Amino acid sequence: MELRQLRCLVAIVDEGTFTDAALALGVSQAAVSRTLASLERALGVRLLRRTSRAVTPTANGIRVVAHARRVLAEADELVREATSGQRVLRVGYAWSALGRHTPSFQRRWAAAHPGTELQMVRVNTATAGLAEGSCDLAVLRRPLEDRRFDSAIVGLERRLCVMAADDPLARRRSVRLADLTGHTLLIDRRTGTTTPDLWPPDSRPATEETYDVDDWLTAISTGRRIGMSAEATASQYRRPGVVYRPVRDAEPVAVRLAWWRDDPHPAAPTVIELLTALYRGV
Repeated sequence: MELRQLRCLVAIVDEGTFTDAALALGVSQAAVSRTLASLERALGVRLLRRTSRAVTPTANGIRVVAHARRVLAEADELVREATSGQRVLRVGYAWSALGRHTPSFQRRWAAAHPGTELQMVRVNTATAGLAEGSCDLAVLRRPLEDRRFDSAIVGLERRLCVMAADDPLARRRSVRLADLTGHTLLIDRRTGTTTPDLWPPDSRPATEETYDVDDWLTAISTGRRIGMSAEATASQYRRPGVVYRPVRDAEPVAVRLAWWRDDPHPAAPTVIELLTALYRGV
């Protein structure tokens, strides 16, 4: 089955006769007849009923024509996308997008590129949806070991400790890594920025795993667990009963933009420039 066969079928139904369909398609009437016959052979059903005055779809033909219209519409849309440039840019992220820079990024992009819609997509995987095809570019906060992808650092974020508002540490303006040793730390090994390696081997806190930011915050709010995350999380997820405190002696978190190495997205340089400017306060 080929697209030209479906176009022929739809043209016959829309025009009402083989002769008019041939005129609409710019081919001979004999070519229309042959194309329809080949489609009916491919499907194994009769699609049209011909009389001396009209051509009408059979019951099978009605169903096939409805599907054919949808298939042809999708094919036409594919051609438009391929020939008119990107009209939608999907930027994936795992837990937090760009924190306080997210609204500015969206507004600046809309002003500079009104013909390309920006969509922020949350996908909690190691590549924030890039490997899964859910996005075109991805914001990541950990190095990518997968050689299929390339990335560039666009900014740095402070590392914050996340705790219940009634935790004794919450009275402080900041904390140190050593202050967290006796706590149980909730981490996401797939996408998170925190691992026990931040601490010396003899003073690492106990850890438990989580895979969702809402579950993470809910557990922390009970006071039985703490968390650590990049500062974007504090901007993205404010919640009553949970506070964020800077960790003075922890290295900052590098924010990266990633893309497919063998098929770099044409918007990547523009997005890198915009995000770098935002993180620099330009």
